[in-house]
Amino acid sequence: MPQPVISVSHLSKHFKVHKKQPGLWGSVQSLWNREYQEVKAVDDISFEINEGETIGFIGQNGAGKTTTLKVLSGLLYPSAGQVSVLGFDPWKRQPEFQKQFALVMGQKNQLWWDLPPIETFELNKAIYELSDKEYKRTLNTLVELLDVGDVLNIQVRKLSLGQRMKCELIAALLHTPKVLFLDEPTIGLDVLMQKALRDFIKDYNKKFNATIILTSHYMDDVKEICDRALVIDHGQKIFDGQLKKLIDSYARNKILSLIFTKPVTQKKLAEFGEVKAADQLSATLLVPRAQATKMASKLLSQLPVQDLNIEEPPIEAIIREVFETKADQTHD
Repeated sequence: MPQPVISVSHLSKHFKVHKKQPGLWGSVQSLWNREYQEVKAVDDISFEINEGETIGFIGQNGAGKTTTLKVLSGLLYPSAGQVSVLGFDPWKRQPEFQKQFALVMGQKNQLWWDLPPIETFELNKAIYELSDKEYKRTLNTLVELLDVGDVLNIQVRKLSLGQRMKCELIAALLHTPKVLFLDEPTIGLDVLMQKALRDFIKDYNKKFNATIILTSHYMDDVKEICDRALVIDHGQKIFDGQLKKLIDSYARNKILSLIFTKPVTQKKLAEFGEVKAADQLSATLLVPRAQATKMASKLLSQLPVQDLNIEEPPIEAIIREVFETKADQTHD
């Protein structure tokens, strides 16, 4: 049986954070009496990831996602637990390991601001000891996939955010890493550019059978790229499984979108479900998941329905449901 590409066992990462009282007097007091509190950024999580898997690493701000990726990439030492990536201990930072993964952070850049992207690519070619043949072949493939051939010799500062992000990906992928950590790669991009990057990431996964961990607040990223979801909250893992199972387990309702041939009152619509939106000739209802088909049949038979769609709720709402369910269980 093949070994997992990434293995995490009881990983914890805690930080000591200085607590300072507000105001000038608080600053003075802190000079001789410093108080600290321990923050558990990652708190005893375990998981395994196989070659070629695409994982959506989901959680609210401060949940511990980025800290986990930094431990996996060797930027941080764990407080406890064991981690193996491609058979290496990441924090040993062995060159053989560093040549096989990439960390792309949407809010950080590795491109030189005053130089054109091609200069950074040439530098990375030397850093990763790529042959001329390897470099040209991979560069041409990535440039074609991302359609940035016309910006390679333009100063980075003069590029749009979307063009810069595409070039950041090329710089990170020139050495064709087997493992890719993507931390908010589409942040700040417009809808069309987000889709272009998602398509590229999916193509890269298929072409190189790369293992990908993706964090994103754009749930379309997760839905389109990832088959499996790992949900983390306050440093603890609260769900690990297929994205479809996450949706099936926590989506209590389905959405019925309706168009009518004649006006229908909200009072009448309320007999069939929770009315989320309505005007005279259209409406959106929430109905319990198990009753969706039965309720759709009733609507078709009792109201002047021209068109009806049964839809899943947005994944953002499903993730909220995960957190709310966990909070309810904690209080019980």
